[in-house]
Amino acid sequence: MTIEIVGTESLGVRGLCCLVKIKERRIVVDPGVALGYMRNGLLPHPCQVAVGQKVRQDIIKALETATDVVFSHFHGDHIPLLHANPFQLSFRQLPTHFQDLRCWSKSDKDLSPKIQLRAFELAELLGPNMKVAEGCSDGPLRFSEAVPHGLPEGRFGGVMMTRIDMGDSVFVHASDIQLLDDATVEKILKWQPDIVFASGPPLYLRSLDATLRKQAWENGLRLARNVDTLILDHHLLRCEEGAVWLDNLRKTSGGRVCCGADFMGQPRLLLEARRSYLYQKMPVPKNWHQNYFQGKAGIEKYVGVHRVH
Repeated sequence: MTIEIVGTESLGVRGLCCLVKIKERRIVVDPGVALGYMRNGLLPHPCQVAVGQKVRQDIIKALETATDVVFSHFHGDHIPLLHANPFQLSFRQLPTHFQDLRCWSKSDKDLSPKIQLRAFELAELLGPNMKVAEGCSDGPLRFSEAVPHGLPEGRFGGVMMTRIDMGDSVFVHASDIQLLDDATVEKILKWQPDIVFASGPPLYLRSLDATLRKQAWENGLRLARNVDTLILDHHLLRCEEGAVWLDNLRKTSGGRVCCGADFMGQPRLLLEARRSYLYQKMPVPKNWHQNYFQGKAGIEKYVGVHRVH
């Protein structure tokens, strides 16, 4: 019975992917990856592209032996895509038996036309194996009704949370809740989890005002003081401030609060947060991205280089 964080911001990519192994089941939650296509006017640095390639392969490897796959929602950093950009996970890269997996999915209600199309494409790929799981249970798996993706009534719709009974402990994947809705935090606590893996608040967004920051902090404290391990990542660690916020939450709560990299015993790779710095420290050759897209430039010289920064 193990939990492996496969891809998230502290591991160098956008996402909230994990693999949970319990008895005969291997459950992959949110098998998607992205790099933040443009940040501060810059495409992903080749160092980030190199890490993204590795994480993408790690997700594919996890899917190769999976029995179940869960889609909390249909954003491109949480699902494979029919029309993926070069930094995402494409349908054509999926294992051949992917269509045979038990798939548990959020519904396609209240989605924008673009996101609804992604849900439809996944449904076509998976056929009858793709089940709308909101409010349902299956053995050790239990799924929430849709909860807000960040703010209630926000423009990003909802996400589905997953509870996994691991026998000696309970794990909850709370996806992109961002700690911005009190009722969602209450639902998590009612599930009586031991370990929670969730997105922290998007401190990098100017739209997150002081009131919302305070709300996220209080909800973070509430979770940290009522679960054994709180893993916060994703939106939170798209900026350096997020790492400081996380460490302060740990000190203030006195609980085990960490990011995905900490949980896995790996160094934090806040590559999106440090994109501008990487460009300054390691200038990118002219037309590198265009050549990479065309298969004319590789990432070999950038593998592991970020660790010296």
